[in-house]
Amino acid sequence: MNVPGMFGENVFNDAVQKETLPKEVYKALRATIESGKQLDVSIAGAVASAMKNWAVSKGATHYTHWFQPLTGLTAEKHDSFIEPDGDRVIMQLTGKSLIVGESDASSFPSGGSRATFMARGYTAWDPTSPAFVKEGTLYIPTVFVSYTGETLDKKSPLLRSMTAINKQAKRILALFGIHCKKVSTTVGPEQEYFLISEEMYERRKDLRLCGRTLVGAPVSRGQELEDHYYGVLRPKIAEFMADLDRELWSYGIPSKTKHNEVAPAQHEMAPVFSTTNTAVDMNMLTMELMQKVAARHGLVCLLHEKPFRGINGSGKHNNWSVSTDDGLNLLDPGPSPENNTLFKLVLAAVIKAVDDYQGILRASVASAANDHRLGADEAPPAIISVYLGDHLGAIVDSIVKGENYVPKVALEGSIGVPESPIFPKDATDRNRTSPFAFTGNKFEFRMLGSQANVSDPNIVLNTIVADAFEKFADELEGSPDICKAADAVIERELKAHSRIIFNLDGYGPEWEPEAMRRGLLNNKTTADAVPVCFEDKNIEVFVRQGVYTKAEAVARANIQLENYTKIINIEALTLLQMVRQDIIPAVSDYAAELCANVAAKQSVNDSIPCNTERDLIMKLSEGNDRLSALAVRLEDILDGIVMSEVIPASQAMAHEVIPVMEEIRAVADGMEKITSSEYWPYPTYFDLLYSVK
Repeated sequence: MNVPGMFGENVFNDAVQKETLPKEVYKALRATIESGKQLDVSIAGAVASAMKNWAVSKGATHYTHWFQPLTGLTAEKHDSFIEPDGDRVIMQLTGKSLIVGESDASSFPSGGSRATFMARGYTAWDPTSPAFVKEGTLYIPTVFVSYTGETLDKKSPLLRSMTAINKQAKRILALFGIHCKKVSTTVGPEQEYFLISEEMYERRKDLRLCGRTLVGAPVSRGQELEDHYYGVLRPKIAEFMADLDRELWSYGIPSKTKHNEVAPAQHEMAPVFSTTNTAVDMNMLTMELMQKVAARHGLVCLLHEKPFRGINGSGKHNNWSVSTDDGLNLLDPGPSPENNTLFKLVLAAVIKAVDDYQGILRASVASAANDHRLGADEAPPAIISVYLGDHLGAIVDSIVKGENYVPKVALEGSIGVPESPIFPKDATDRNRTSPFAFTGNKFEFRMLGSQANVSDPNIVLNTIVADAFEKFADELEGSPDICKAADAVIERELKAHSRIIFNLDGYGPEWEPEAMRRGLLNNKTTADAVPVCFEDKNIEVFVRQGVYTKAEAVARANIQLENYTKIINIEALTLLQMVRQDIIPAVSDYAAELCANVAAKQSVNDSIPCNTERDLIMKLSEGNDRLSALAVRLEDILDGIVMSEVIPASQAMAHEVIPVMEEIRAVADGMEKITSSEYWPYPTYFDLLYSVK
């Protein structure tokens, strides 16, 4: 396979633009992409014509404005290139059609920011993310706004947040005599997922409707032997991964790493980092392609954060950094970070931002699915904290305590035999329990769920760090001695925000009480995490940086809670259906068979012992009665919830509905263990996790 030759072959990328566009049009378009210059709309016709000709040469007959509404997914409406020309048709894409399209804005979530009966919305071309051809259609990345100007998507505020951090970061750099065209944030979102048999998936109502198993007894062999992580790929999985890589590479997605993850049937892919805007688009396309490629192999790709209880769930680590267009990474500490004032100032800004706005950072990753994962053995706790490691931690400690920093000698690694090479060791170990960890020249935000749209946390990160940069720049601009003034700011801010730094075990029993003592938030559910987004302080930072209006910020919090309540409601209704239509009848049938066996034995000789059957019949009957009573209780709670009242509804879902669902599951899972497999109505965890060869 010629990977360099096929990489990006389906993308209208820089090389294709340079080859197909007139020189002046190409230069104007690149100025917008690379320097953030206002798009010259006069070039739209030439770009549209070249884009259409290229797409048609790739077999495209349609185009679509591809956008990311507030569902968290992607959306597309396909229009053909054909235009009537007498009795014939021609293939055409006009500049206007490239720049703007129209969609029904009332059919997507708006969080109350617009009236339902007012429908007009617009999709507008995002030239910073390249178009691509997929399945006979030209996909044009766009933003989505309402007729009255409210943003109704994930991309618009992401682009605004990137503009904000670009503006404020350049002010920080200018203090040190560094000038550049553009500062961008970059992201490399690692993606975890499960692969299971399509046949088994189709037989599980809960997986099909909810993406996770609502019942299911644990399998006798899970991940306790720790043998699946980085293990040899099973043939069918290897074929899937090879096919996926080919697909991803053809769309210019730099898939770099693939391996088995910790849990049975769990896997991971990791791309090379790219500019946040394009990284988000690539990740959305990656998740879609994973599911389509899996189907070609008779598999189903599960992106839910916790599809199976008792084994690891899936996350999406968000590797975030800030760099100039000429390659300067603002989070690169250099060989002697203790003397790197610019780096320490940037570090102090990030720490300040994360501490000041820990609530909205936590809320940015909150979802019904991710609630099952956070705080378990595969994910950090719901408490936001920053891990710096031994090296940076020691530097920060010396600043906070007013002590001299004594550099440590860099160590070399070796296993102690002459045949083994000497290898350089990193300055610090990694902390897998930290939600926000410094990892050399970037921060890894580890709290994201596997099916999340990565726009949300990056909007928050870009915005709050831009706000810290602005405050620092306002204070430092005009200082006669920048380094001295910056050192004073660094010392003050690190002392003020040292509570957010935690370099120890986030799973340890002492961390929660310690975090409470420090005054850190511990919002374990979405229902508890999202309401902080309605607080004035947390709205004002978005308004101040031009990322959201107040109405937009409130609307997004409303949508997040609405989505949470709807998901839990769907899960509860699905569970009720499974219990009443499948589990209770199956258990009853098995109990009836046991009763028939007892009667048959007793008819032969009433002294034949039947204690085992009688005990089992009693347990099954008691279990069915318990399930029936719990189902009635769950239904009563659901009937009393007013779904339109998002805060009380979400609280009821979190603290009333879910506990009863957990009780139902406990009873059902216990029944599965004692019910004959011939009667149990669903594929078991063994079937789901170990059926792919």
